[in-house]
Parts: sequence; structure tokens; C-alpha cells
Amino acid sequence: MTDASLTSRLGARVLRTRWIVRAPILLYRAGLGFVFGSRLLMLQHTGRRSGAPRFVVLEIVDNPAPGEYVIVSGFGVTAQWYRNIQADPRVRLWTGFRRGVPATATPMSDPESATALNHYVQQHPQAWDKLRGTIEQATGKPVDTLPMVALHIDTPR
Repeated sequence: MTDASLTSRLGARVLRTRWIVRAPILLYRAGLGFVFGSRLLMLQHTGRRSGAPRFVVLEIVDNPAPGEYVIVSGFGVTAQWYRNIQADPRVRLWTGFRRGVPATATPMSDPESATALNHYVQQHPQAWDKLRGTIEQATGKPVDTLPMVALHIDTPR
């Protein structure tokens, strides 16, 4: 077994361990999200059936302009947070020192997602190698493209 496959298997196990995946939420809610730097954000979305606030911490794939972020659904269009933002695109986000900022989430088209993923692969090739293997191990499917979401911070009117 290679180091890469062992890393992918361990990473996949971590992604499937709920308490580990949810642990960063506690840090963000305590006002300590800045410790994750500019690569992660916490997204608050609304449960499509319950109407209750839900939280997830995701990697920022790109920051194309101030107040704009691109995030990825590593588990595809069936991820709960992804399905929830399709039902209600009004979200809040925490990143760095920003806390609970209102934003709008817009799923990107397949070509837009592919372009964003290619940009990420070029900017972070080593991270992508590890992440790709981990996602493929966790989902049991090859990763050719992943659904992306554009987040735009709402400007006050």
C-alpha cells in the first residue's frame, strides 16, 4: 500500500466521522474561525424541510473578488448543504474575522465548475492530489468534476 492510498483511506474515514467533521463549527461559533486562515469558511444554511439553521465548514476553492467566494461540494449534488442552498440561497458565512455575514449562494454551471476546479488544481496541485484521492475513497466514485457554488456577500441597500 502506498503512502498516497493510505492517506486517502485515512482522509476518507475522517470525512465519514461526523464529530471530527463538525468540530471546526464549534471553533467558528466561539469566534475562533480565524485560526483556519483564508482557506476555510463556515456556511449557515437553512434546512429545506425543517427550516432550522444548519452549519457546515467548507474549503474555499477561490476568492475571485472581495466579497466573493467559490466553494465545492466534495460529496456532489446529494450533499445536504448543497440541496439546502438550492431550496433557499440565503446564507450566512464566517471566514477569517467576518462573522455571520449575509450572502447569497448560487450553484455554478458544469462548465463554470470545471473552470474553477482547473484553477484550483493549478493553484494547489499537492492539495488536489490528496483531496481527490480522499474524495474518491469516501464516495467510491472517480472525480472528474465537482459541483461548485459561488457565494456573494450581500451589500446593504
